[in-house]
Amino acid sequence: MLLTSVIIIFREVLEAGLVFCILLAMSRFLGLSTRWFLLALVLGGIGSAVYGNNLAAISNAFDGAGQELLNAGLHFWIYFLLVMATTLMVINYYRPGYRLSLLKWLMLLAVTCSVLREGAEIYIYLYTFHSQPELFGSVVKGALIGAGIGFSIGALLYYLLLGLPKRYILPVTCILLTIVAGGMCSQAAQLLIQVDWLPAQAPLWDSSGLLPEHSLVGQLLFALVSYEASPTPIEVFLYTTSMAVMALILGVTHYVFRTSSHVPAIAH
Repeated sequence: MLLTSVIIIFREVLEAGLVFCILLAMSRFLGLSTRWFLLALVLGGIGSAVYGNNLAAISNAFDGAGQELLNAGLHFWIYFLLVMATTLMVINYYRPGYRLSLLKWLMLLAVTCSVLREGAEIYIYLYTFHSQPELFGSVVKGALIGAGIGFSIGALLYYLLLGLPKRYILPVTCILLTIVAGGMCSQAAQLLIQVDWLPAQAPLWDSSGLLPEHSLVGQLLFALVSYEASPTPIEVFLYTTSMAVMALILGVTHYVFRTSSHVPAIAH
């Protein structure tokens, strides 16, 4: 039970941690206040508790598909927020100060939704064992270890991003957020398949023999790139298409604002 808790909590913490560590690093790079980040953590934590305490009502909605549909909706919403926020980051590279208030709101909402989504999963998981004292202690210990590992990796990524030469911070951030955003759409597809809102299909491949999903490395890759050992065609399609759309938007934005600005101010 200890190892199971470590792996589960590690994945949930790292999934949310990737979003807020990358956005926080970019916020520091752009010279923004971090108050939005603290507010997002508080709102996300409150939202997690509300979600967890109303799980029965949520799950019973839409003929028993409420939880999956809500989670899928959150994933798609986070994707949209990340696309918008990253686009504004690119614009701010060439036009410092452009719509910074909107950028902070987009980042706040993205972090809030990420913390709400993953925090609710942690809350529900821990609450499940609350009435089993013989297991609860082991579960909590595993949760603390998993959370510690997840936060450590997130903090490492944060400082690695800030330690990059300035000309590399934006491109690396865009690449990372594009991968994370694509993963959001892939996970949303998995949830919609579970409740038959998308058709179930035979997997394109099965790599579980090489790298099981439920191993620590598998969960790490799940958090980083939404690794799945046996993805269906529609999951792969949504994953690649969502990343391609985001990359296209960022590429066009970069081209338009680069040609209208001679020297990027932040590059200095």
